[in-house]
Amino acid sequence: MNREVRSSGAPTPAGPYSQGVDAGAVYCSGQLGMDPATGTLEEGITAQTNRALSNLSEVLVAAGLTMREVVRTTVFLADMADYPKMNEEYAKHFSMPYPARTTVQAAALPRGARVEIDAVAVRPAR
Repeated sequence: MNREVRSSGAPTPAGPYSQGVDAGAVYCSGQLGMDPATGTLEEGITAQTNRALSNLSEVLVAAGLTMREVVRTTVFLADMADYPKMNEEYAKHFSMPYPARTTVQAAALPRGARVEIDAVAVRPAR
């Protein structure tokens, strides 16, 4: 049975979707570098990447998981020239073995964001 995952520590969805869905694995919707308290985007790719990953972490915590259980991410960049700075910040939020990842340039992201990141996390076997 699928269960919605919701965290007040991440921005409220702007449409008909959940922050995350627990279907055995936890599927987290893409997060922007937006402060959930103010609804404003952080300035610059480094700050937006940090905030997007912090928002993902909050959704995972609401599901009883951490960033260590993330097995896959997708990173959407408004400009591939931001890749090195995004990658540097991204590496601070994960450890070996790093999640599998796809990074693509998008023609545009919501609210003029520079980055959006989604994730899939799996509970450890017991």
